[in-house]
Amino acid sequence: MFKDKKVLVVGMARSGIAAAELLINAGAIVTLNDSKNQEEIEGIEGIIDKATCDFGGKPSHLEYDIMVLSPGVPTDLSFVIEAQEKMTVLGALEVGYRLSKGVFYGITGTNGKTTTTTLTYEIFKAAGTDAYAVGNIGNPLAAVANQTTENSRLITEVSSFQLEMIDTFKAHIAAILNLAPDHLNRHKTMANYVSAKCRIAENQTEEDYLILNYDDLPTRELKIDTLKSKVVYFSKTKLEYGFYVDNGMIYANLGDPVPIMPVEDINVPGPHNIENVLAAIAISYLAGISIEDISCGVRSFKGVAHRLEYVGTYHDMICYNDSKGTNPESSIVAVKSMAVPTVLIAGGMDKGSVFDEFVQTFDSHIKHLILLGETKQLIKETAVKYGYNTITLVENMEEAVALAFELGNSSEAILLSPACASWDMYPSFEVRGEHFKSCLKTL
Repeated sequence: MFKDKKVLVVGMARSGIAAAELLINAGAIVTLNDSKNQEEIEGIEGIIDKATCDFGGKPSHLEYDIMVLSPGVPTDLSFVIEAQEKMTVLGALEVGYRLSKGVFYGITGTNGKTTTTTLTYEIFKAAGTDAYAVGNIGNPLAAVANQTTENSRLITEVSSFQLEMIDTFKAHIAAILNLAPDHLNRHKTMANYVSAKCRIAENQTEEDYLILNYDDLPTRELKIDTLKSKVVYFSKTKLEYGFYVDNGMIYANLGDPVPIMPVEDINVPGPHNIENVLAAIAISYLAGISIEDISCGVRSFKGVAHRLEYVGTYHDMICYNDSKGTNPESSIVAVKSMAVPTVLIAGGMDKGSVFDEFVQTFDSHIKHLILLGETKQLIKETAVKYGYNTITLVENMEEAVALAFELGNSSEAILLSPACASWDMYPSFEVRGEHFKSCLKTL
């Protein structure tokens, strides 16, 4: 498939590096490209001697058979547009898909992807399957492709960036969890963003399933008439058909109602997590996982790092790391989950989001707002517009955490939930979250 093809891989983040290594092993003649200089790129030591390097700017030429883009590389760059007229242009996820074996299960949406992907993976593992959690979750599909067999089950978190560049990628069971404005700095319009998300279903057939959130109006109102797959909804209230909650019990009803488990057995807090659990149960049930294994997987699940993660109690203040809150909608969920007065640390890269609804949820939850990053002034101006003035701007995480301890009192909370991407100050939300935790422990 790729043997002896001249392939340019653009973007040396985790996905690009994994795709390059997979392509080298598949016999491709690979050139690596990144706007950074070689000494600024981590993790390429294993492939640097097996490929040609073209670092420090855009590709020096476009004389290749195939171009492969890391998800973080915008598709509207001039050299990408030029390449699309000369050669095949693929995403790193598509490369991993073409060189993998097994059955794929795809999960996308604005929020909840990582939690749902992780929980679904845990359920599949509880059932004894050869399961992998891959994709946008931080484990590139290309990194495990050579390990997969026909019996493998690939639980794949898929972002809008990745879906922009698919071609043949198909999930036997796909889920769209919710849709809210995000990444508009890249997608330009909400319609473009939704269109990218919906590509998760474009290659599905009559034998496949698309799972949609009935409680999320934009998702419920998606035009599904042209889809070939079977559409199944989930909801926190009773449905005539699908997966739902009724009188405290989760049911699967694909003809007759089948009880799965009580809602009270879910060990991750918040109504948003009931939706995530319903989606994971729907995927698992339709995939043939037993009710016993589904229940076991859900009961043992305690959540994921960086998503409303309880870090510890320091100086009698309860500390939560929600660095995965990379858009306002996600951070609204975190703010609403706070049961005590909270010092909120927010701000980060400007993705074109608006923060009106975010600051309107503060009410009595948030006693002080500490802001950092590119968006700090924008969020401050939005908060002041709605009458919220208890705000301090800081330059870095160390300063933010130190101030949070000064402002908070015993039995109150400190919450990092940025409502923004991390890329203005950190390479990833994981690094941002770990830095927050290290600052807590240092102080």
